[in-house]
Amino acid sequence: QAQLVESGGGLVQAGGSLRLSCAASGSIFSINNMGWYRQAPGKQRELVATITSGGSTNYADSVKGRFTISRDNAKNTVYLQMNSLKSEDTASYYCNADIIHTSRSRAFYWGQGTQVTVSS
Repeated sequence: QAQLVESGGGLVQAGGSLRLSCAASGSIFSINNMGWYRQAPGKQRELVATITSGGSTNYADSVKGRFTISRDNAKNTVYLQMNSLKSEDTASYYCNADIIHTSRSRAFYWGQGTQVTVSS
């Protein structure tokens, strides 16, 4: 009934920047919280940042001051601007969305993941 498509990952040098995008499409009435998570090889998936429909944000301590989450409600899209990237930011990044369908049913969706690799 809905899907999330991510883009913007890639290879960047330490200290560089990347911007991730995640667009939701399908039978969408509204979207509550949206967020970004990441998973490095051999580690559990961890929260990076979340944003409410009203724009309130929450960040992991490890990315505060370097990453910025934002959203465009008209486009059903969430962004993650990543600055001052470090090698420890290397991971697969996944977006997540709490979606209310046009049928008024509710479901949580994950994107397919996009790889971010930071070279030192």
